[in-house]
Amino acid sequence: MRNLLFIVIALALAACSMGSQTEIERNKAKWQDATISHYRFNLFVGCFCAFSEDMPLTVEVQDGEVVSMKSQSGNEIDAPNREFLQKYATIDRIFAELDTDINGAADEVIVTYDATYGFPEQVNIDFVKEAIDDELALTLSGFEPLP
Repeated sequence: MRNLLFIVIALALAACSMGSQTEIERNKAKWQDATISHYRFNLFVGCFCAFSEDMPLTVEVQDGEVVSMKSQSGNEIDAPNREFLQKYATIDRIFAELDTDINGAADEVIVTYDATYGFPEQVNIDFVKEAIDDELALTLSGFEPLP
């Protein structure tokens, strides 16, 4: 009886984790199916970080590479901050980070996706649930496919 209970609990936990993975995979496929190679979006990165006055950033991406990343004042982002922000500078990179976070790098990941293209619109990550000031929030807005 105890083994049966263990199996039921294990299956329930597996189903919960698979549900999150299914959602991200479904939206990643929607994004990839859209085949948008050139786009621009606004990116707000909320964290316990020094560069918050630069937010939101305007990011332009072409063929998977960042063409430009500018602060709200229109200035390019300085090298140290740009290095940190690079992992969130394309939608494919954000999906890659989410895969890592959902699969154990973070204690909690909450994501809402764009209904049309499937990219993450709002991301809230709590890396260590009991820690303070380790949370990260991403907001993507103003998405625009470019010619």
